[in-house]
Amino acid sequence: MYSFEYRRAQSVAEAAKLIKEVDDGKILAGGMTLIPTLKQRLAQPSDLIDLGKIPDLKGITLSGKTLTIKAMTRHFDVATSADVKKAIPALAVLAGGIGDPSVRHRGTIGGSTANADPAADYPAGIVGLGATIETNQRKIAADDFFTGLFETALEPGELIIAVHFPVPDKAGYIKFAHLASGYATCGVMVSKTGTAVRVGVTGAGPSAFRVPEMEAALAKSFTPDAIAHIKYPPDDLLSDMHAGAEYRAHLVTVMAKRAVAAAIA
Repeated sequence: MYSFEYRRAQSVAEAAKLIKEVDDGKILAGGMTLIPTLKQRLAQPSDLIDLGKIPDLKGITLSGKTLTIKAMTRHFDVATSADVKKAIPALAVLAGGIGDPSVRHRGTIGGSTANADPAADYPAGIVGLGATIETNQRKIAADDFFTGLFETALEPGELIIAVHFPVPDKAGYIKFAHLASGYATCGVMVSKTGTAVRVGVTGAGPSAFRVPEMEAALAKSFTPDAIAHIKYPPDDLLSDMHAGAEYRAHLVTVMAKRAVAAAIA
């Protein structure tokens, strides 16, 4: 690990100020990706700005039809929250399946969202539920947030404050997990609110994406059979030692059908 300056911010404003002042700073949330990256000497930041002691960045609130999860809330807290289980049980299932207990007790929703790992679970939840990401500068719709492989719409110095989830009528999340890491080879969040349906996919492509053809079919009939015939094209999907693009394309349909079944159940 290379040497760096460690700075502990006491407020969001201080963190935003520090990240702009240093030469090459990195934000430290849970550190579940950043710390291993530093240990392997794959990154050499000049400074780490730790958000762990900022009280305003932790907590879960349910107000009407909106579930708000602040950025530094741990996966474990999302998975076990009574408000999350009441409002969006599928989101509690998603959080409870991230990594292992060590990861769930340290990793944060804000850190995972900002990192935008193509195999992370939260991107499917954010896109599939139509969430809004609140930063220290603005609010960003889910469909505009994930822009590519480990890339988001966040600007330099922009910090995630909270993620706001609209409460759906029904939702389900299912993933085909890598046995060692727990990452999603393919994960699908399906939600239905009134006649509107969203299908968010993670793990299959360079970033989370929606499947409009499935959404249209499910809007007419919210059943697994309604999308059984839909085959997602493998052209732009990931292909690696764990799964080829064609297999991931197959999983998109299989996981989507199971997610719908989970939502109905």
